[in-house]
Parts: sequence; C-alpha cells; structure tokens
Amino acid sequence: MQALWMLLGSFFFASMAVGIKVASSQFNTFELVFYRGAVSVVFIWLILRARGTPVATSVPWMHAWRTVIGVFSLSTWFYAIAHLPLATAMTLNYMSGIWVAAFIVGGGILYGQAQKQGALLLTVLIGFAGVVLMLRPTLEQNQLFAGLIGLLSGMGASLAYLQVTALGKVGEPEGRTVFYFSAGTTLVGLAGVAYAGFTPWSAVSWQAAAWLIPIGVLASLGQWCMTRAYSRGSTLLVANLQYAGIVFAAIYSLLLFGDQIAWLGWAGMALIVASGLAATVLRTRTIPNAPAEEH
Repeated sequence: MQALWMLLGSFFFASMAVGIKVASSQFNTFELVFYRGAVSVVFIWLILRARGTPVATSVPWMHAWRTVIGVFSLSTWFYAIAHLPLATAMTLNYMSGIWVAAFIVGGGILYGQAQKQGALLLTVLIGFAGVVLMLRPTLEQNQLFAGLIGLLSGMGASLAYLQVTALGKVGEPEGRTVFYFSAGTTLVGLAGVAYAGFTPWSAVSWQAAAWLIPIGVLASLGQWCMTRAYSRGSTLLVANLQYAGIVFAAIYSLLLFGDQIAWLGWAGMALIVASGLAATVLRTRTIPNAPAEEH
C-alpha cells in the first residue's frame, strides 16, 4: 500500500530530529533550517539529474502555494516551540491529521461528494488521542496567543499535505515537489541567518557539525516518502500513520538519551499503533488488491 510510505517517512523525520537535538546545542534555529534546506536542495537535485527528471514544472503556482504554506507551517511551529512547552507545541502541530480529516469531510459535504469514511475518521481521532497521552500537553492563560500560533502550524501543515495530494493528482514527480519546498526552506533559513548571524565555526564541535549533512539527507528522504504517501495513498490513512513519528521519537529518546516513558506514554503509544493497524485493515478491506489508492 502506497500509504505505508508514511511509516518510513516518519522514521526518517524522527531520525532527523535526533540530529537536530544534537546540532541545536551549537547552531541557532535559522542556521539549522538553512543547512537542512541547502543540503536537501543539492541532494534532491542530484537524484533528479540522475533520473533525468527536469526541475522545470508546468504547474509553478501549485508548487509556490505548497512551498509558502509549508514554510508558514514550519515558521509557526518554531514560534510555538519557542513560547510553549515542547509537548504542547508538538501536540498542536500533530493536529494536522485532525485538520486533514476536517477539510476532507467539509469539502465532501460542500461539493456533495461526501463518502462513508466514518471508521477511518475514528482511527485518526484515536491516533491523536494517543499523541495527547504520550505528550500530555499543558497551556497556561498567558500562552493563549502562542497556542493559537501552534494551532495555525497544524492547520498549515494539513493544507500543505492536501496540496501535495493535488500535485500528485496532476502527475508531478515527488522529487520535484520536495525540491521546490527545500528551496523555499533554504531561502527562509538564509533570511533568518542574515538577521541572527552564523555561528563561528571555531565555536562548533565536530559532533554537531557532523550532523548537518545527515539532517538534510534525512529531511529529504522523509519529505520524499511523505510526498509519495500523500500523492498516491489514502489521505486519511496517511494522516493516521503520520502519528508513528511520535512513537519513533519516543523510542529514540529512550534508547539514546535515557528518557523514561510513563505508563500513560506507553498507553498512548499502544493507541497510536492500534489505530494505525486498524486504519490499514479498514482501507485494505475497502479497496482490496488495489494497485493505486484513491483519495
């Protein structure tokens, strides 16, 4: 099933997060955004060239919208991380799955094309409940504005994912979509660095510097898998499987950084895994032996 690419993409994103955690001790946020984007541009360009896929596109405005809304989501998420507890910022960003479901249902009702996907919608809600159990977010009264910004990050991410789906429907290669998004990320990072400045290399440890290229490569692979999943898979199933990123991140935290997982966290992890399995089974039964999934 094409949607299962999201599992691999979630693993790459969680692996990238490990690198960001290490490198963030030496580099500021804008530097990490810039290096991530720059490495991704070079990496994806080399792949496109090897495959003979041209960078030029016949739908530039679709790519422009995907890039703008994607960069908006990334920027608002970083703002939320800076002004909210990390668990709260992560939870609000992962509401993208709920927003995707809401847009699909709302759009179906609006255009009279509503489909019977109640069971799949339920698995998305159950998966998000697992995210809440794992992260246990909190929000103080003086953090309401930052909470609104965090909410917008999740909405922006969902719009970006739906645009990726649209690009897939018009036949755009996944690599080209990732290339343009990486280029937009690089420009935003560069603008931020022009304001905040670069960290002197003399002050950077080799352990942090060594992660810069892997961060970009892992981001590219994660974006590629995510783009393929949303382009070719069931949108609601992909939205559910995206929650696996929280599970991978928790396992990394346990194994590499010695972080302990409370019993509520394990319960949330079980909910995420169970909802993902249920969504996969439901989708398989709906379209058995389907060579390509419909949206």
